[in-house]
Amino acid sequence: ADAIHPGYGFLSENSDFIKMVEDSGIIFIGPSSSSVKLMGEKTSARKLMKASNVPIVPGTIEPIKNLEAGIKYAEEIGFPVMLKASAGGGGKGMRKISSKDEFEISYNLAKSESLKAFGNDEVYLEKYIENPKHIEVQILGDKFGNFIHLFERECSVQRRHQKVIEEAPSPA
Repeated sequence: ADAIHPGYGFLSENSDFIKMVEDSGIIFIGPSSSSVKLMGEKTSARKLMKASNVPIVPGTIEPIKNLEAGIKYAEEIGFPVMLKASAGGGGKGMRKISSKDEFEISYNLAKSESLKAFGNDEVYLEKYIENPKHIEVQILGDKFGNFIHLFERECSVQRRHQKVIEEAPSPA
């Protein structure tokens, strides 16, 4: 084979798999391993966005080191907060925390779920946003520097933090 298209889902977002394909000399149809690694690790992506002056939801840009630090950050941000897996996606390793009393059990559950799903138990915090609009823009590019956007789509209809419907163009 000259090329691999991984389909959709976790394999297509696995930077180690993509790197193996790249190193073997086979064309990977999708983003580079370095792009997937940078954007797949959520705290790295948040740091990049902040450094690029892109607005981000208030929260931490580093993984939370321990329970006490997590509670401190949550109190600074203000409850409710969303605890998220740093290596996450697909709604795994996410917990809404409404008060300090809920923090310890949610923290432990999120870390455990993240470790099982992604092999990494790091978590970070964001301010919880009630009924957010989830809007995405698909951008395609090639190795020659050509880019196009495929307009926006709304992905706000979700179940357990996973998209159920994607509507384009977005009515929002």
